[in-house]
Amino acid sequence: MDINGGSTSRRRAVGSADMYRHVPKEMTEATKVGVIMSLLSVITMFVLFFCETYAFASTNIKSSIEVDENSEQLIRLNFNITLYDLHCDLVSVDVWDSLGTNLQNITKDITKWNLDMHGQKKKFAGRNAEIRPVQHEEHKESMKELSDAVGGDMAVTDLDPEKLGDFLETFHDQAFIDYYAPWCIWCQRLAPTWEKFAREIKAQGINLGVGTVDCVANPQMCKDQRIMAFPTLRWYENGKPATPDYRGDRTVDALMEYAKKRGKNLERKKQEEQGVVSKDKYAANEFSEFEEEHHPGCLVAGHLMVNRVPGNFHLEARSVNHEINAAMTNLTHRVNDLSFGSTDPTSGHFLHMVNRFSNVPEKFKHTNPMKDKFYPTYDYHEAWHHHMKVVSTHIDYLFSRGTILYQILENSQVVYYPEQSVPEIKFRFDMSPMSVNLTKEGRRWYEYLTSLFAIIGGTYTTLGLINATLLRIFKPKKI
Repeated sequence: MDINGGSTSRRRAVGSADMYRHVPKEMTEATKVGVIMSLLSVITMFVLFFCETYAFASTNIKSSIEVDENSEQLIRLNFNITLYDLHCDLVSVDVWDSLGTNLQNITKDITKWNLDMHGQKKKFAGRNAEIRPVQHEEHKESMKELSDAVGGDMAVTDLDPEKLGDFLETFHDQAFIDYYAPWCIWCQRLAPTWEKFAREIKAQGINLGVGTVDCVANPQMCKDQRIMAFPTLRWYENGKPATPDYRGDRTVDALMEYAKKRGKNLERKKQEEQGVVSKDKYAANEFSEFEEEHHPGCLVAGHLMVNRVPGNFHLEARSVNHEINAAMTNLTHRVNDLSFGSTDPTSGHFLHMVNRFSNVPEKFKHTNPMKDKFYPTYDYHEAWHHHMKVVSTHIDYLFSRGTILYQILENSQVVYYPEQSVPEIKFRFDMSPMSVNLTKEGRRWYEYLTSLFAIIGGTYTTLGLINATLLRIFKPKKI
């Protein structure tokens, strides 16, 4: 009886469970094909390892469309718009929406800049600034009573295209002209004051021509003079307009003070040109308001808090002291910036300034599609209307908390207005009930390890089979 039979059987049983049996070295042989296949195997595994590691480190962006659960009642609308042919005093920002909101001439959180001749910012026109209503003088007499009191001889000269040239030649040094429309309520209130002002000028012996132009009777004349609002009180020096136009109080005393200051400034300039007096920088500062170049352009920037319902905000010409001349309203503009959302970088609006914004696919970056676009109008009685569909886009992977972008789908077109209507630039917006959700999709660590093992085993096995096949075919020599 074999007393070692039991232990031998056990060793055989354990040996049969060995999946990694060792082959003695003396039973193996090296070949040139084997060396080549071994090198190829190492290179292949290295390349596949690098590609798999890169794929594991990279992530994909997954998008889904869901009902928007954003509970914010208000949304911030940011804008920066340049109007090339409208003075800041005449620019009004209004908001309307389907809930009944109707706000006109909004000034809160809005900044205005006057432009130079190149359309660049030149002079700060105010922040949160409301236009002050000018003072008007009250008169007991009507224009007829004023005329009858002097036998029908009015001090103001009525002008038309034929008379204007002679008038400016007669009063070459200085002239003051009121461009008005008979239907304008402000012009009607000014008329008695203007007549009394002209009489006071004559009574004091001041060499100043005071005239009026009816822009209804002489429309082309007022177009040539670019009269954008009624009344326009324009000063002339040496037969040419001297900007800016008068925008002060409409009383006899205020007009007289303005005329005397203008006359004093003209006399100072003549004496400087003749060398009678030297240039005085302090005097120049005193009259700086008369030396400023005037260009009817305005940059309007700021933000509005609007309801998350369909609505619009619009820019139009309006004034508390004037009636707008619809025939001369030109709303050519450039949208420098128009977007929705907070200006906090982590909330999405300024993500283009954050490096991590590059992780958002280009197709989800339409937060400011109108940026730096130019919208010209070549004729009067027309304006651009912009239609925007606003889509909330939730990004869950950029910061520790969720980030919301507001993408904009925009379409713009020119709208034509009736001759008596004042055009306006409209920005219509509508909030989409659906939202786009962006999440990152990455591979799990165990998937990565499984792929690495598959690369190693698959490469070794496949090239081993190829090596065996080549050995059978070519029977290479031993090394």
